[in-house]
Amino acid sequence: MTRPRVVITGVGGVTPLANDIESTWKKLLAGESGIAPITLFDASAYDSRIAGEVKNFVAEDYMPMKSARRMDRFTQFAVASAKMLLEDSKFEITDANAYDTGVILGVGLGGLHTIETYHSKLLESGPHKISPFMIPMLISNMGPGQISIFTGAKGPNIVTTTACASAIHALGTAYSEMILGRATAVISGGVEATVTPLGVAGFTALKALSSQFNDEPARASRPFDAKRDGFVIGEGAGLLLLETLESAQARGAKIYAEMVGYGASGDAYHMTAPCDDGAGMARAMQNALREAGIDASAIGHINAHATSTNLNDSTETKAIKTVFGAHAGKVKISATKSMTGHLLGAAGGIESVFTALALHDEMLPGTINLENPDPACDLDYMADGSKHIACEYAMCNSFGFGGTNASVIFKKWQQ
Repeated sequence: MTRPRVVITGVGGVTPLANDIESTWKKLLAGESGIAPITLFDASAYDSRIAGEVKNFVAEDYMPMKSARRMDRFTQFAVASAKMLLEDSKFEITDANAYDTGVILGVGLGGLHTIETYHSKLLESGPHKISPFMIPMLISNMGPGQISIFTGAKGPNIVTTTACASAIHALGTAYSEMILGRATAVISGGVEATVTPLGVAGFTALKALSSQFNDEPARASRPFDAKRDGFVIGEGAGLLLLETLESAQARGAKIYAEMVGYGASGDAYHMTAPCDDGAGMARAMQNALREAGIDASAIGHINAHATSTNLNDSTETKAIKTVFGAHAGKVKISATKSMTGHLLGAAGGIESVFTALALHDEMLPGTINLENPDPACDLDYMADGSKHIACEYAMCNSFGFGGTNASVIFKKWQQ
């Protein structure tokens, strides 16, 4: 049995840079930052007071007000992004294809804002003030669930929750479903909205967030820089329409790139720290290469996980050297979190969108704020900005708490 080829025929999303992919991509290539002071709540008492917030988002622009009021912010992002994706792809979900069209998303935490809101109401006014919609608003699978309700997609409907690797695992699961013949199209990627008082407090307590650049937020996310002091929390969504090549060609769809490999691994090491030698990260990349059936030397570009934390960036560098050997120094590596912040469970979704666009447009994003190279991070991170470079294959990495690692490989589209 011949495995179906899987291609990307649509993208959608909202990000700290803009509320659509076209504007986000232009700003990313221009090296603009979406990091700014937190406005979603009063963060004046916090050590870290900056974030990559989605700005000026009006849910009612994408759905009825009554529906929007019954959703957490992360679900609103998911529905809005799915509508943009379907418009971009011109893919129509009909009675004929609904059961073959799935929705598989990565969500790291789900409705944290809803939990905080109703916990406060419980303490202030008692249990009878709790909304009957509280539980369905906060559960993470309501992201793909609401997309299904709004679009009519009746195929596999799944959420993957693996911390910051959630979206890459979602894409990998969607890819697996498709090559097994269980779906012909899947809306996939990731979504997150955890710029909340408890979310920022929790990551601050972990000493994971940048706190030294509150007065210069655009300079705070600085992957691979010697003065990096933690990641900048972000929010948003990045979705891709995965479709079998047969389906895409039958309807004359625009194709951004082909998905050819997925790999996952576990560290079996620590709750929050990556394994010292990067062995788990390396295995995920090696598994993706094996799935794609290519040598590491075929990869021209990596969108790195690159969180701007001390341990992640140096460990990911070690892992890339382990996998790519002498070729590691030739790979163009982008750290796009330097501009968007870290979208947690959505990170791999929007970064896969960037990776597919990089192949399609032959434009690789740069890395901003890399001003003082860390001697432990000595690869080509494109600190001198975006470049017009054509690559045949590109990789996207995501690694999460609990030692969960995932990589995907995309190929420039060609017949």
